[in-house]
Amino acid sequence: MTPFWPPEVTSAANSQKIVLGFESSCDETGVALCTTDGRILGQALYSQIAMHKDYGGVVPELASRDHIRRLIPLMNETFEQAGIALQDVDAIAVTTGPGLPGALMAGCAFAYSLAMGLNLPVIPVHHLEGHLLSPLLSSNPPAFPFTALLVSGGHTQLMGVEGLGRYTLLGETLDDAAGEAFDKTAKMIGLPYPGGPALSRLAESGNAERFKLPRPMLHSGDFMFSFSGLKTAVLTTAMKLAGVSQPNETMAISDTDKTDLAASFQAAIVETLVKKALAACLQQDHKRLVVAGGVGANKLLREQLVKAARKRGVEVYFPELSLCTDNGAMIAFAGAMQLAKNPALLDARDYGMRTRPRCELATPMEI
Repeated sequence: MTPFWPPEVTSAANSQKIVLGFESSCDETGVALCTTDGRILGQALYSQIAMHKDYGGVVPELASRDHIRRLIPLMNETFEQAGIALQDVDAIAVTTGPGLPGALMAGCAFAYSLAMGLNLPVIPVHHLEGHLLSPLLSSNPPAFPFTALLVSGGHTQLMGVEGLGRYTLLGETLDDAAGEAFDKTAKMIGLPYPGGPALSRLAESGNAERFKLPRPMLHSGDFMFSFSGLKTAVLTTAMKLAGVSQPNETMAISDTDKTDLAASFQAAIVETLVKKALAACLQQDHKRLVVAGGVGANKLLREQLVKAARKRGVEVYFPELSLCTDNGAMIAFAGAMQLAKNPALLDARDYGMRTRPRCELATPMEI
């Protein structure tokens, strides 16, 4: 692949520096090495799904402790894969927000301590910026400007992207994010953790037209989302199918009902995301739409977006499937892009660690 680089980064700034990146915002521990010409030298990732499965969701304290346990082995694996030494690193990038407070603290404490010991600069990275830029690592990267649909975990946002660090929030969810709605709905109808992927797989064989579920705010005239009402509609439908008047954990519905309900729910989510994203893209007069985050791996969303976008002369870009989940590569890459654009970051030596569990992408991360 020919490394992609945004137009504003000059060849003088692009001087082959190496950035070590850490991601620990939730339940994946990721480490990667990336050069300032956009090459991933090595990466390692550990998912905590098996650990949280018995609890039906992420337990923050367990997640934080596990990040501490995994960081050094994953870092060693990354360096072995890359074939370089720790002394070859020029800067360290780390997710400082948003995310679970304890999980962010685990990754940042390690990254800042390592940087101080090696006398290296730290580049704070916004978790969503990592997702937003991850399609630039694909074999067919987009060029700026573009509209971005970020559907990652607890976030559903539409962003106008003019260049690196130049982001405008166009719209976001008022309540549940799409990913949260997938997970909560899956749990509601008795699917195992992690629910979102399980629901998507089940929906592939269902009748998406059987249940008439709402598309909240589809015609609101703006780029805002709302998915809590859709989730409630699924619950009401499931109660009717089970013949109960109150929700409970043992609502019994047939496999066919469960499959069709999953398909109908997914169709409602996808239609809303597709129409809102393309409306934002056209309103911004952008011919490129970037989709990133965990829900960006959804097969139906990819198919419907590409089909609808083609009719409107818009090209859609997705990250590689391996980069849809939280990972260290996207953080190392985001840090490398910042460094390539601003080589003066190499001189920064601020080790006053600051995590930001809640922070907007349009707000610059503090260096």
